Amino acid sequence: MSLSRRRWLAVSLGAALLAVAGCTTTGTEVDTAAPDSSAAAQFPVTVTTAFGDVTIEKQPQRVVALGWSDAETALALGVQPVGASDWLAFGGDGQGVWAQGRYTTAPKILGTLELDMEQIAALQPDLILDTRSSGKQDRYDLLKGLGVPVVGIPAGRESYLTTWSEQLDLVGKALGRTTEAAALKTDLDKRFTDAAAANPQFAGKTTALVSRTKTAYGAYVNSNRFEFMQKLGFVIPPALDKIRGENFSVPISAEQLDLLDADLDVVFMIGTTKQDLLDDKLFQAVPSVKAGHVVYLEDKTISTAFASASVLGLRHAIDKAVPLFAAAVAS
Repeated sequence: MSLSRRRWLAVSLGAALLAVAGCTTTGTEVDTAAPDSSAAAQFPVTVTTAFGDVTIEKQPQRVVALGWSDAETALALGVQPVGASDWLAFGGDGQGVWAQGRYTTAPKILGTLELDMEQIAALQPDLILDTRSSGKQDRYDLLKGLGVPVVGIPAGRESYLTTWSEQLDLVGKALGRTTEAAALKTDLDKRFTDAAAANPQFAGKTTALVSRTKTAYGAYVNSNRFEFMQKLGFVIPPALDKIRGENFSVPISAEQLDLLDADLDVVFMIGTTKQDLLDDKLFQAVPSVKAGHVVYLEDKTISTAFASASVLGLRHAIDKAVPLFAAAVAS
């Protein structure tokens, strides 16, 4: 960014903040949440992130949630962001069906990869959540330039790999809702434990999480999606384990499709359809697919629940996907 561009942005942001400060509140502007004396008593709090420790002096009232699933994590904790990014393109208030009805006033929907800093500044945030994002220094520096606490990705994590539990811990502490966060964490862990206990046939079975776009195949190997399957008792196929490294996912060429042979294949369709996969003779020749040990996640509410990797989304995925897995493993 040029020096002149930086100066223009600084002046524009300052002007936006001053303009909003001088306006009266309208019926579409609400505080993040009603004051909570138990939460307020926890402040100041210090949250450790990849960019260092961030101290939040008092209970936030106007939260802007920019990271992937930061908004629905805040909602699960009883806090309504005034601005939010809609990473999964839900539309409306930017939430999946599992988080509907938690806003009394819809947030301002903001950008994801590209940040409109004037829009963010105009919301007068007193806390910015960016706990699952690119984790790039320039993004963080732009947000920090607003002069409010910014809670970025956790220390030691790479872009977009923040786990649901790490996100819940970070957001819970930043909002003064640690008790609520602990309760949600305990509940979701129990749901996983109960689902695994109800399906002992999953234990030790291999699973390949297949991504299919219009042009290519891949496999999720070190992701929130795979952690989900591990909690149910599944393991990665040895052939995929050999090539997984530290990658979020790995590309699978047409010549390598047998790497996807597993006790269960779960297919995430991105810009493509189940019929495309049924028409693909090479994919249909994979032994596990040919045997019918495959689940095509045609229902977008299920596939996006996986992708949300939030405490609320994962609840939905457990309820809706586990029965599909059981049927496919038994087929």
